[in-house]
Amino acid sequence: MRWDHLFDDLAGQLEHELQSEEADLRQEEERLRLGRLPLRDRLVALRGAGDGAAARIRCRLRSGEVVRLRLVTVGRDWMAGDLGETSGPDQAIVPFSAVEALLLDPAQASLSLEPVRERSELAARLGIAFLLRDLCRRRSVVTVRTLTGDATGTIDRVGRDHLDLAEHDRDRARRAAEVHQVRVIPTDQVLLVRV
Repeated sequence: MRWDHLFDDLAGQLEHELQSEEADLRQEEERLRLGRLPLRDRLVALRGAGDGAAARIRCRLRSGEVVRLRLVTVGRDWMAGDLGETSGPDQAIVPFSAVEALLLDPAQASLSLEPVRERSELAARLGIAFLLRDLCRRRSVVTVRTLTGDATGTIDRVGRDHLDLAEHDRDRARRAAEVHQVRVIPTDQVLLVRV
């Protein structure tokens, strides 16, 4: 009888040790996953959250300005969405390099840590330069925000690390007579592009 209790006790201890070891392994795997988690994946998790409220984030730019953005697309090194509380005509592109901090509520912070099973999206492979070249091709009137202020016009060309913005009034088409000046802006100075 005493032997039965001894073996039951040993079996219980062994099972407890195995469960504890598995829990430790799961915790270590989660720590490693979080250690490799890029900002982009956290934004994709928020954008993909089912209720839609998670995709409405506040973002503090390097200028100190806080921008409210409803995430629509997350690229390789940029995010885009609707400005303000509701979707509307104002859309913006924000390079990750312009972000000082994401200001998330606790529920958003928790959701952003969820593993992402993203299908292969073209946007995930496209950098900010490609997006700016597309705006250039479309001849869209944009407002480019930098630390020193806003400039409105049409992007004439996009180089490897800069863009040329032909400044003109927002309500005017880009014509040679309407262009006040051409502003050459290093891409790393761009905080936000309002479309």
